[in-house]
Amino acid sequence: MLLICGTIPIANFPLTMGAVAFAGDELFINEQKIPCTQGTAALVSAACVVADYCQIAPPHVLLAGDIGNGQGSRAIYDYLKKNIGRLSPNILLMHYILPVMGLMKKVVAAAEKCAEKPVLIADASSMYAAKAAGLAPRFDIFTPDLSEMAFLADPDAVHPAYISRHLFNSEILQVPELIAAACQNKNAPRLLIIKGAVDHIVEDGRVIATIREPDIPALEAIGGTGDTISGMISALIDAGVTASEAAITATKANRLAGQIISAKPATKIREIIAALPMALKNILKKEKKND
Repeated sequence: MLLICGTIPIANFPLTMGAVAFAGDELFINEQKIPCTQGTAALVSAACVVADYCQIAPPHVLLAGDIGNGQGSRAIYDYLKKNIGRLSPNILLMHYILPVMGLMKKVVAAAEKCAEKPVLIADASSMYAAKAAGLAPRFDIFTPDLSEMAFLADPDAVHPAYISRHLFNSEILQVPELIAAACQNKNAPRLLIIKGAVDHIVEDGRVIATIREPDIPALEAIGGTGDTISGMISALIDAGVTASEAAITATKANRLAGQIISAKPATKIREIIAALPMALKNILKKEKKND
């Protein structure tokens, strides 16, 4: 089971656990309906589309509303630490959750006591909590953008807002130096997907792939395009693809989906998500032709 956890910015949205479906531009979970906008909703929507394309079971989600007071986030942490052993997911993806280091430590400890330790993936604020708590080596995948990569490279920062000044300007240090610093300080998991104008796939501290094409600058202005990559990776792994292959395929598909719909800065993330099946089909067709 792929379990995706995160908050959504809807006041009073209750803690909700269950299988999820994506149709049109909305997510459906139990009796709840969530619009597909950026953030966790975009991530889950992309995972649903890829799961459907791969003909596997849809992901399960653990969601709660949180508009900044932290109540929804704490409810997610509490539910996970009490129930993850019973749920026993093979993949656990944590996304927008208030970064509380002590609670993150308890969740990871509980996950490691599962009969089979799940693949642990962190993006956004869950990644901040994992790094700040010294848990990065116990995760399998982080998906930072370049500024978040600078955060991972800073041995002292507990949040991206507090990156050391000499790391703040991403033009000062190149990606390989940021990778080396993060690994040296034990602030990186086995696999890093660094999202940007050029996507870098890093395994055990070594760049194994860079994805540059198609170059769609408009994607940088569309909220949610980083979230979709994380969602795709988790679903591809659930379908049996290796983590590194999933990372390469997801970053390519995100770009190609933008090209397919001729993305503009005003394009909605749901339009990118709708094009993902065609993007995946084109990628697999090209790979088959090259074999």
